[in-house]
Amino acid sequence: MAKLYFRYGAMNSGKSTALLQAAYNYEERHQRVLLAKPAIDSRGDNSIVSRLGASRQVDFAIGPDDDILATFMRERAEVIRSTGQDVSCLLVDEAQFLSESQVDDLLRIAVEEDVPVLAYGIRTDFQTVAFPGSRRLLEIAHSLEELKTICRCGRKAIFNARKVDGRFVFDGDQVAIDGASEVSYEPLCGACYLEESGGVLNRGRRPRLDFSYGSAPDPDFS
Repeated sequence: MAKLYFRYGAMNSGKSTALLQAAYNYEERHQRVLLAKPAIDSRGDNSIVSRLGASRQVDFAIGPDDDILATFMRERAEVIRSTGQDVSCLLVDEAQFLSESQVDDLLRIAVEEDVPVLAYGIRTDFQTVAFPGSRRLLEIAHSLEELKTICRCGRKAIFNARKVDGRFVFDGDQVAIDGASEVSYEPLCGACYLEESGGVLNRGRRPRLDFSYGSAPDPDFS
């Protein structure tokens, strides 16, 4: 049975480069792959673009309401028709932007269609809150692998801090694409993130859990 892999890391950890290298490795062995990314990622239009300069056009872009399984099956059938070979792997960039149901489809492709799926993305947004797609991948992927990068101080970076006009900001919409307008991101370790944010994490965006149960008495655990 094939597996669903989630390879994650902070910004600048080489996720897109690793994806393009994985595609190259498959094709060097004369195997067919499909590349995809969420349509919301407008960088490079319909291409996956590495910060090292390498790029490659995706086979299909994923809209917010798209059925990934159905789209994959159509693209797979076209590959078989045109080449006589089956698809050996599906590679997905910026997987944090997928919905939870779309991530579930990635698992179905791996398990039911026996095609490995390599998903690349970041875990959390600039307020340290998990993206829905990343959270679901962390819950159901067969294999998790962290791609590492360093903070400005030399420690391992784990957070993605947002800058607007060169200044750190900690409020705003969850999605603002790197390269759009004057938005950019910097990978930071926990210490440097807290230094820039004034010691605040997540800006209170997570709802508080309510453990109250009305007027019912507490259960007796004695």
